[in-house]
Amino acid sequence: MSKSLKETKVMLKSKRDFKGSLKKALACWQLYVLLIPALIWLAVFAYYPMYGLIIAFKDFKPRVGIIDSPWAMPLFKHFQTFFSTSIAMTAIKNTVIISLESLVIAFPIPIVFALLLNQITRNGPRKAIQTISYAPYFMSNVVVVSIITVLFSANGLVNNLIRGAGGQEILFTSSADWFRILFIGSNIWQTMGFNAIIFIAALIGISPDYYEAAIIDGASRFQRILYIDIPLILPTIILMFILTVGNIMNVGYEKAFLMQNGTNTVVSELISTYVYKVGLKSAQYSFATAVGLFNALVNFAILLIANFISKKTSDISIF
Repeated sequence: MSKSLKETKVMLKSKRDFKGSLKKALACWQLYVLLIPALIWLAVFAYYPMYGLIIAFKDFKPRVGIIDSPWAMPLFKHFQTFFSTSIAMTAIKNTVIISLESLVIAFPIPIVFALLLNQITRNGPRKAIQTISYAPYFMSNVVVVSIITVLFSANGLVNNLIRGAGGQEILFTSSADWFRILFIGSNIWQTMGFNAIIFIAALIGISPDYYEAAIIDGASRFQRILYIDIPLILPTIILMFILTVGNIMNVGYEKAFLMQNGTNTVVSELISTYVYKVGLKSAQYSFATAVGLFNALVNFAILLIANFISKKTSDISIF
């Protein structure tokens, strides 16, 4: 009898909670109407195309469509084809290395930039620096690689300066040793300002009362950064780090492909460039989808692991 009474109370409470939530939703129905276009876009462009992943397990023939294309035999044929090629492990290794190096080197730079920019109190210089730092983000990779070529080719500006100083020219653009340096360095220059936006927004949200109290206590600027800014934006840093780690296997093919040549392929052949050349240029769509699905699953697994570790150690997570 007591158990039945408890179950009844739980059911009544759930019913009241549901009615309360429904009442709140109806009170602001206009906001949900505004949300409809975004939900439609998400369904049409993000979720509906996912059914196309089945071609990773089919021998896709464009003339008959996805549904009528025959199933691959064996079912994981295209995955086996990828892992059986000699270039597959090289592409995976290069992708992981360049992603980890980018994570270690490039991830902290927007944070440092945001912290330093936050110390500029005059609006004029602050806005000018922000505008200059954002501008490279909107350049296409073709333009960025063209700038790299102008600066670092055999007859580029840097080599002309080296020769003018009596040194010997360095083959930056055709040397495997310099590919990752140029790739990561240009990425930092291109994305630093834009990636700092979210950290700048987090710093702006800090109450001025903290700074006033710290100044009264005699804290220097460095101490204010160390004991106020960094701790208060730490949740934002952790969340962005989790998202970055969860995207570790995705390195866009455009810049790597444009910087690639016969002498640096040993380090510049990434999963994305390999898929573009073998899967898309050769119209092997099932193969390209299989490799893309492998990439997505690995990224998802890494995201779950990073989120779990963050939740256990800092109680901060994205879900």
